[in-house]
Amino acid sequence: MALLGTTILAGVPTLALAQAAPAPLPAPAPVEAVQNIQSITVTGAQRLEPDTIRSYIKLRIGQPYTQVTADMALKDLFATELFSDVQISNNQGAVTIAVKENPVINRIILEGNKRLKEEKILPEIKLAPRQIFTRSKVRADVARIIELYKRQGRFAAEVEPKMVLLDQNRVDIVFEISEGPKSKVRKINIIGNDQFSDGELRGEMVTKQTGLTKVFSSGTSYDPDRMAFDQQKMRQFYLTKGYADFRIISAVAELTPDKKDFILTYVVEEGQRYKFGDVKVESQLRDFDGDRLAAQLPMKKGDWYNAKLVEDTIDRLNETAGTFGYAFADVRPSYDRNKDDLSMGITFQIAEAPRVYVERIDVNGNTLTQDKVVRREFRLAEGDAFNTLQVKRSTARINSLGYFQEKFEVEQKQGSAPDRIILEANVEEKPTGELQLSAGYSSLEKLIFQGSIQQRNFRGRGQTIGLSLSYSNYSKSAEVSFTEPYMFDRNVSLGVNLYRRDYNSFNYLNSSRNTTYKQSTTGFQVRAGIPLTEYISAVGSYTLNYDDVSLDKTQFFSTRQTPGVQECDPLLAGRYLCEAIGKRTSSILGLSLIYDTLDNRMRPTRGRAVSVSTEFAGLGGSVKYARMRLNAAQYFPVGKGFIFSVRGEAGAIKAFGGNNVAGVDSVRLTDRFYLGEPDIRGFDIRGVGPRVIRQPIIDDGSGNAKVVTDRDSVTDDALGGKYYYLGHLELEIPLGSGAKEMGLRPSIFLDAGAVWGVRTPALQSSPFPNGIFIPTRDTAGNPLYLQVDAVDANCIATSTSTVSSATNPSAPACLSSTANTALGNSVAPFREIFQGNSPRPRVAVGIGVNWNSPFGPFRIDFAKTLLKRPGDDTKSFTFNVGTQF
Repeated sequence: MALLGTTILAGVPTLALAQAAPAPLPAPAPVEAVQNIQSITVTGAQRLEPDTIRSYIKLRIGQPYTQVTADMALKDLFATELFSDVQISNNQGAVTIAVKENPVINRIILEGNKRLKEEKILPEIKLAPRQIFTRSKVRADVARIIELYKRQGRFAAEVEPKMVLLDQNRVDIVFEISEGPKSKVRKINIIGNDQFSDGELRGEMVTKQTGLTKVFSSGTSYDPDRMAFDQQKMRQFYLTKGYADFRIISAVAELTPDKKDFILTYVVEEGQRYKFGDVKVESQLRDFDGDRLAAQLPMKKGDWYNAKLVEDTIDRLNETAGTFGYAFADVRPSYDRNKDDLSMGITFQIAEAPRVYVERIDVNGNTLTQDKVVRREFRLAEGDAFNTLQVKRSTARINSLGYFQEKFEVEQKQGSAPDRIILEANVEEKPTGELQLSAGYSSLEKLIFQGSIQQRNFRGRGQTIGLSLSYSNYSKSAEVSFTEPYMFDRNVSLGVNLYRRDYNSFNYLNSSRNTTYKQSTTGFQVRAGIPLTEYISAVGSYTLNYDDVSLDKTQFFSTRQTPGVQECDPLLAGRYLCEAIGKRTSSILGLSLIYDTLDNRMRPTRGRAVSVSTEFAGLGGSVKYARMRLNAAQYFPVGKGFIFSVRGEAGAIKAFGGNNVAGVDSVRLTDRFYLGEPDIRGFDIRGVGPRVIRQPIIDDGSGNAKVVTDRDSVTDDALGGKYYYLGHLELEIPLGSGAKEMGLRPSIFLDAGAVWGVRTPALQSSPFPNGIFIPTRDTAGNPLYLQVDAVDANCIATSTSTVSSATNPSAPACLSSTANTALGNSVAPFREIFQGNSPRPRVAVGIGVNWNSPFGPFRIDFAKTLLKRPGDDTKSFTFNVGTQF
């Protein structure tokens, strides 16, 4: 008892022990009778075989059955995720496993997803029809869907899974999605910046704050990757300003309680600003003088330190070494930071490297294009000394083919020895066939349709073959072309064009369009080109044209000049048209000199192109003239993806052996220059330059003559000019990554130009019997052609207000008199105005968008005319669309 009392005392107070009765000892637990398993029966299985279920557990016949082994078997079966319920019972060694299988998924249904379509979500989730339903997979898929929405910037997205029970133990899984608003960046806070304002630093970031000016910006949504990139951009900005010790202490993105917006907070430490110290170049290459190179470096001692300038200098030194054949030159900067005087000394160390030779040129990835088409554009061959400038030029020439992916680069790899290099052209072919369809609306021609089909890499040989057709109410053309850039595998190009062009010039009279003259041109051109240097080439051509210019005899011919003989009537057609009609042959020799340093002829971003071309017609044929054209273009990349281009052209033509008739130009109407759409946006087809406008004279209802100036009621004939110039300024504006992937390239432009130089049409005399027409001029000097009655020669059209009288100011107006029918067509009185013959510039500005749409390239332009001359026809909207194959 003493020992027992001591044991109890250890846990109970002494006073309580003295008063409490001794407690009886607990009865021992009954010993479980251990039985061996006699059989294992599986019930409730529908799809799974009993043996398969038994294989998942460790219970075996003959083994002892205990509660521990039963619990382990339950865990093993639930771990398979094949069952929604499992029960194990034991009856004298007969073990029964009752299972309830998880259902089979019949369908996966998404509801509420508008921003993310099913084809974006379903490939990301693991559940699929005919799979076994498990709750863990559902939870995982819910997390995946929410993550997809987070990548889209929708952090408030919620997904609620639901299960619809079907017969035969099947279920439909429904994910009810609440997408929520796109999470924006409400505020960007920057703490610790003293030298630069928050606005300056935010301007360097890709992420932008929400606001009225950022309504259409894609950078206002929160993206963790973009936030990390912004930190790098901020660091680069400070390093270019001389703050070499700059660091970002922390960057935190805090989601607002409503889960709609984020607040970004950056804590920075600017540090001190450094200047360049001593800048040296230490070269172990024998061809390099370190002191001479150091004198040519862009940074000088005392300049503010700029890390970007250091990186650019390393690239320039590597490129310079490459031009001497050192492909693997190693240029490393060594920094000497002095915190006392805040200077940063730099030594560019150029390690010794062997001179490198091209071991091999490999062309990979071309399935259609033949190897020789790519290889012939290389400015290096196997065995040549390596040269980075020649590699760059080779890259530019291959890009200019337009057969492969944009931003193609020739890769450089180590060869079989330290002094060997392998150049690889890993190309990715793109469609080189182009089906171009254009539609436009002209105030003159109404609807215009043009179509062309062209294959720029025919049979993979680099040949170009094309067919173009155009149709409108007043013009039709067809042309077949073929170009071989390397004739017989030599660096000589050959091209042939066959064409037929029908053009019906027209004007308006009383709101009705009238054909003035018809020109049909049938001909061909043969071209041959040869390079003179790497950047200069010469192209010679021979053109033979057969032209037929005709007028409608019922409208423009009469017998007034020679009774009984139908001839072109200058009073009906105008003398410039009467002089143009007829059939003639033009035999034209041409020569062009072309200078081209563009990085890509299809879509240039930098470089220059200049061409001078001359044509001489007169080696046979019936037409003699000399014509010259000058074209020039310069492209500049101007910061952060902007591309600025300046393009200009000019031309002049001089006829030989022409007539000297007053008021008739020596250059035929059909050989002159014309200007308008599409050359100068903002103006209609042939809408710029000299023109003759005929304004009818009518009775104003009170017996007086009135000149009709309504544009829809006058005839307007474009005359063209002997001289012209044209200029374009255009700035291509980069958009965000999303718009760039869509192929959108907007631009703003300014077009200016003029065409002029024809003779002023002379006042036509009246060579007709009875003096049917009396030519005179109004007070402004414009020609007037006043009809005189064939019977009463004293009756003339006159007005004291709008038309100066001719010979008899007091005579009554005879505006409706009838001419002698024997003299042919009668001509109503009219005033003739000659306008537009001025070199003063016509100017238009506007915006345009190029779009590589799913159905082909699309271009749309809106232009506003700033400067024009009387008589010019303006137009504000044009578009065209095509497709590629």
